[in-house]
Formats: sequence, C-alpha cells, structure tokens
Amino acid sequence: MKKLLLIMAFCSGLAIIGCTVISHQQAPVAPITQLQTREFQTREFDTNNTKLILKAMINVLQDDGFVIKNADSELGLLFATKEINIAKTGSTNSQEFWNQVFESMSKRQKQEPKQTYNKIKIVEASINVSELGRRSKVRANFQAKILDNLGNAVDVYPVEDQKYYQDFFMKVDKSIFLQKQGF
Repeated sequence: MKKLLLIMAFCSGLAIIGCTVISHQQAPVAPITQLQTREFQTREFDTNNTKLILKAMINVLQDDGFVIKNADSELGLLFATKEINIAKTGSTNSQEFWNQVFESMSKRQKQEPKQTYNKIKIVEASINVSELGRRSKVRANFQAKILDNLGNAVDVYPVEDQKYYQDFFMKVDKSIFLQKQGF
C-alpha cells in the first residue's frame, strides 16, 4: 500500500511538472512610429543644388532597375517604379508549370476558375528634395505591391527596412560625388 501511494505521489508529481509550461517571453516589439520612419527615410546633403541631387538619384534608381515615371526639378519631386517577376525563381518554376498544366486541363472543362499565384512585385519610389539654406533635405519613400498572374493586387505595403534606405542614400552619396566630378 505504501508502495502504491509512493508511486501515485511520484506520478502525480511528474504529471504536474510535465504540465508546467515554462514561458520564455520576449519583450514585445514596439511598432515603428511615424517619426522613426521619417528619420530613416530622410537624409541631408551638403549642397543646395537640388537639380544635382535629383540627377544623382535618377542615376541611382536607373542603375537599380527603376523606370522614372515623373520628375519635376522645380518642385523637387521624383517618382519611379521597378517591376520584379517573382514567379520565376530560375529557368523553370514548378508552380508556374503546374498552373499551366491545370489551366490547359481547365480550358478543356471550361468550368474551373483559373489558378492564381504571385507573379509581379512592383516597388514604387516617391522622393522629395527640399533646399535648406546651403544644404538639401531628401525624403525617400518606397512601397511594394504584389500582383498575381491575373494582375490583381495581393498585397501592398511600405518598405520599412532601415538598411534598404541606408543603402539607397549611400548610393546617392556616391552618385552626387561622381556628378560633382563630372562623371
């Protein structure tokens, strides 16, 4: 009887310990504030030649595969887009292949809807250049859109990666230097 009680107490103890959840909670990540976003989207340059800065940014964006949609040097505004085919991850994409197979089968049956998949990512750039005395301030804003194979928007979101903006402004710095040197 003592053995049975001892075994039951031991098993109860194991059950209690086994059901105990040890929680390793991480500190909640605070969302980025509008002020923090504006801070990493903005950079000042040591020239008040806004046309030079706009030209340097146009060169950087074109080097990165963007197409300039609109530029106004008087207002200091620049708009550009870049399309990336995300459906193809190499020479062949198995998802696209199988979608084509199923599409041809559905054409025969004429009653099944067309299969959709994410096809295009469009990155849009909106840039504002302002003269500040002997300096200039640039604010760049990038937004991404995901479109499916039918052209419907699947997702739209702002690019909030600080490193993306740091890399962009570093390229603009280099481009301004090259512009000043006559390249």
